Order: sequence, then structure tokens, then C-alpha cells
Amino acid sequence: MKPAVTLKQNYEFRRLYQKGASSAGSCMVLYCRRNKLGHNRLGLTASVKLGHAVVRNRARRRLREVYRLNSNRLSAGWDIILVARSRTVTASWKELNDTFLRLCRKLEVLEDKP
Repeated sequence: MKPAVTLKQNYEFRRLYQKGASSAGSCMVLYCRRNKLGHNRLGLTASVKLGHAVVRNRARRRLREVYRLNSNRLSAGWDIILVARSRTVTASWKELNDTFLRLCRKLEVLEDKP
């Protein structure tokens, strides 16, 4: 599996939080902003309030997998940050997937493929 291109620098996260569009669901918050690259970049955030390292890592893994499964449906050229909420760890895969697609549709990141 090819690794995803990720956001790593603090200034990239701060710029996206300040200037990007956001939408919140029960399981996650999605921030997005256009980039001038030909591909998407993903950033994941899990607060210390979520729990210990094991819980935070599980939440990030689940969000990364939801992104990976739906990355072919997203239009290219976006910076995306997924912020984990407490329900991220306990929610079903269907709920995570549906929430991600609904937030992407709302922010117009999802391509309209038949």
C-alpha cells in the first residue's frame, strides 16, 4: 500500500485551521482548503483529552482507514485535516464512513461520480 501524502508542519495545520472551511459531525471534524498541488494531503489530530496514547492512536488509525477507503472518490488538490472526537473510537465503521462522506459532500470535496 502506498503511504498517503500527509501534512506534518505546524504552520500547515495552523493555516488550514484559520483559512480553511470546516464542518463537524458526531465522530469527527473535517477542515479543508484547496492547495496548488495536484494531489490531496491528509492531516490527523487526536487531542490528549481523548485518552491515553493507545486510544489516540486507535482513533487516528480509524480515521486514516476511512480516508484511504474513500480517497478515490475525493477530488484532487485539497488539504484535509480530520480531528478525532470521543465517538471516533467507539463508532461503527458504517457511521464513520457515512459521517466522512456527508462532511466531504457538505464542503464540496467529494467528486460527483455516478
